[in-house]
Amino acid sequence: MNKMDKKYEPLFTPWKIGNVEIKNRIVMCPMGGTSLFGWFELGGCKFDKEAAKLFLKRAQNNVGLIIPGIAPLRDTFWGKWLWQNKKMFEDLKVFMDEIHKTGAKLFVQLTAGMGRSWAITELVAPLHKNKFTRALIKPIIDTSHELASPSEQPSRWAHDIICPEMTVEQIHEIIEAFAKTAKLCKEAGVDGVEVHAVHEGYLLDQFAIEFFNKRTDDYGGSFENRYRFATEVVKAIKESCGADYPVSLRYSVESKMKGFCEGAMPGEVYTEVGRNMEESERAAKYLQDAGYDMLNADNGTYDSWYWAHPPMYMPENCNLDDVSHIKKFVDIPVVCAGRMDPEVGAAAVAEGKIDAVGVARQFLVDPEWITKMIDDRLEDIKPCICCHSGCFNFSSSKGHANTQDLTDTMGLARCALNPETMQSKKYYIEPAAKQKKIAVIGGGIGGMEAAIVCAKRGHTVTLYEKSDKLGGVFIAAAAPSFKEKDRALIAWYNREIAKYPITVKLNTEVTDVKTLGADEVIVATGAVAKRIPIKGAERAIEAVDYLLGKQTVGDKVTVIGGGLTGCEIAYDLYLQGKKPTIVEMQDDLITTKGICLANTSYLRDCFKTNKVPVYLETGVSEIADGVVVVKDKEGKTFEIETDSVILSVGYNPAPVAEKAAHVHVIGDAAAVGNLRTVIWGAWDVCMKL
Repeated sequence: MNKMDKKYEPLFTPWKIGNVEIKNRIVMCPMGGTSLFGWFELGGCKFDKEAAKLFLKRAQNNVGLIIPGIAPLRDTFWGKWLWQNKKMFEDLKVFMDEIHKTGAKLFVQLTAGMGRSWAITELVAPLHKNKFTRALIKPIIDTSHELASPSEQPSRWAHDIICPEMTVEQIHEIIEAFAKTAKLCKEAGVDGVEVHAVHEGYLLDQFAIEFFNKRTDDYGGSFENRYRFATEVVKAIKESCGADYPVSLRYSVESKMKGFCEGAMPGEVYTEVGRNMEESERAAKYLQDAGYDMLNADNGTYDSWYWAHPPMYMPENCNLDDVSHIKKFVDIPVVCAGRMDPEVGAAAVAEGKIDAVGVARQFLVDPEWITKMIDDRLEDIKPCICCHSGCFNFSSSKGHANTQDLTDTMGLARCALNPETMQSKKYYIEPAAKQKKIAVIGGGIGGMEAAIVCAKRGHTVTLYEKSDKLGGVFIAAAAPSFKEKDRALIAWYNREIAKYPITVKLNTEVTDVKTLGADEVIVATGAVAKRIPIKGAERAIEAVDYLLGKQTVGDKVTVIGGGLTGCEIAYDLYLQGKKPTIVEMQDDLITTKGICLANTSYLRDCFKTNKVPVYLETGVSEIADGVVVVKDKEGKTFEIETDSVILSVGYNPAPVAEKAAHVHVIGDAAAVGNLRTVIWGAWDVCMKL
């Protein structure tokens, strides 16, 4: 503690939730996939040893309070109630003993369900739509139960699916399950429970919000009726567990909604169709008086998902003003989450604006970040870049439900930057059986990751980079103003490389791997930009050249390609005060699966709100002087006035050598992907060398 910068000291004072004392003000917030009771297991849920390992490591590294990801009261597959699974709680008791040895506390988060926010996948959606197949799969997965909402309404993820209205009997069944499960948690030594959630547009939030709740019974209509479900839950838990057993509530201060699947931008003046601040002031006090002992708070719903899961485009501490405002209306502790900066969070705690700082994804990328902060080793903290590529890549575009792969759905809370997170059986460092001379060609993220992993395993590593600096194409990707965490990641890699006996040879282009005298060669030379065969293509600026500042642009800029890179360039141009236009051949922006809807919906909503012209299902015919000639899906040709054209139509792998006996091609040089495929792919190769 002596080494730590004094500005962080307010985070390391004790506080209480009910009568439970927490040693510091840092809360590890819940993340889907980190449930101790398993997540989406086909064979039925059982105690998740991988999640337990994750939490124990964080507990050993000075976190104050841990709240694991949602524990469904009823298994997604086979429909067994959690309280019926006695073995689960026997395992939980053993685990809690280990957690308490570290001085950390742990609350289990229990969920009422998702309702219209249930991320139904492209695989399951057609099975639900057909009455016969829906009935056929019901014993395995009851999609109607998972989708049950306060009222009939379209699914957030598949707009052509109408979610059924939940019955009063189902509501009472869920309330009873909360009470029974919480009692078992208490008996297992769990310090408290968190109710999920009047938050993020999940089921209890849908009941609370008039926009979603059109019921005419005791659970709809008036303010009291809309919040009845949530208040009856806490009363049932208190009756079962005792008035002094702490119950936290995951809570969204404001919904930040303009309409169905349409969120509000930071700072935007708009009409709130969900919970506005006036209602929230009343609701927070009402929920406290019902028995809740803490509000674990942020903002948003699945219609404005970027508030609850802020991508890099959202400002840091984006929810702090709203959460600190709501604290004025309650006497219970209030936690604020959402891209929280520890320095800002510490100041907010010191000023009494909030009681604790909620952090989630940073715990996935670096389990030791609090310890490093205490030891004043901030430069050693690996930064989270808010990409959602490993932890929560539920993706969707026009006409598609959740397009995420099933393996991803079943394995949330992994980390693009840290393969060991929630995958410790697959990815781990162990000394190599035989030490080798390894040459890594290409100093981008993939090459640097490969060099570090090989060095950690005891190999002698030489890293070759043809330019004068390390970082590769990621230097360009990190160039926009909102990519400060990406730039921090590059700096972290440069510092990390220096910690190991890795020989770095800059300004060294390798054309023949045989000249390197290495036992194994790793090729990480990335990809090259695609060109489109149209008249005037030579007038266009390559995306990377623009990002690196090699070529400047005028005021009106046409971006050809509405994938992630193209949209980020357009957003960067908009922030600079320029006038971007996007031309995309697909029927939506960013149709690639594996890119989180929180990220993509921010960009789509931003362009819509700020009237950035977007031409979908439109191809480019010619780039001429001052205009781009395009053709839409109806075959209509028209011109877009432009000063500059930026080309962002994808990449082709560019390996300097093909895969062979002792030559391994990784990252974009093997197949164009993202940071997750680059880093995980590097480990796949390096663990075997």
